[in-house]
Amino acid sequence: MAKKVRTPPPPRRVQAPQRRDTRKPSTGARPPWVYAVAGGAIAAVIAAGITGVLLARNSGSATKTVTTATNYNRLPGVRKSKAPWKEDYKYLADRLLPLGLTTLAGHQGLVEHYHAHLDIFVNGKKVAVPALVGINVGAQYLTELHTHDARGVIHIEAQNTRDFTLGQFFAEWGVYLDKHCIGAYCNGLKWYVDGKQQTGNPAGLVFRSHQEIAIVVGKPPAKIPSSYAFLQGE
Repeated sequence: MAKKVRTPPPPRRVQAPQRRDTRKPSTGARPPWVYAVAGGAIAAVIAAGITGVLLARNSGSATKTVTTATNYNRLPGVRKSKAPWKEDYKYLADRLLPLGLTTLAGHQGLVEHYHAHLDIFVNGKKVAVPALVGINVGAQYLTELHTHDARGVIHIEAQNTRDFTLGQFFAEWGVYLDKHCIGAYCNGLKWYVDGKQQTGNPAGLVFRSHQEIAIVVGKPPAKIPSSYAFLQGE
């Protein structure tokens, strides 16, 4: 009996040897440290930007201004005339409602009570802020913004917490004020808070306790006041 012929197994597949890549890396590829440095730089820029915003906010927190929605200068009795300016009572009652001011019977129930000081200089000379602005003696009432004497001390007294502005006070007084003029004087108006020159419309300045506010037109005084000696308790 003839022997059965065995079929030989298939040959084993041999993997070809791998050639070592000796080429230099492409210039388009960047090592990981490049991305790390770039990421750090971007983070630093973002952090600096955030810090700048916070510093800007904090630096401006002492002096706050608002944009007045109403042109107070159009209210009845507001004068664009030369100084001195007396307190105006003739149209005061007509101005209070559009100014957002109310009358007070006394000092009961006050939650706001602080003071600011106002200086006005026209061609180097001081102009008085009169007594009894916002106090109608005949009608026996006072408003939330008023003066008791001619020192320029403005009393801010209210039965609820909210902002009051320099523009409200001037319109209550009956004197024209915007970023160009005070009364009839429009010769390069400048204004200062605590001795620092400000920009924009002074009418939008929000009162804060013990502010020293100075408005200057024409020739400036020898020195811009930076503070005021309030009386004890003011």
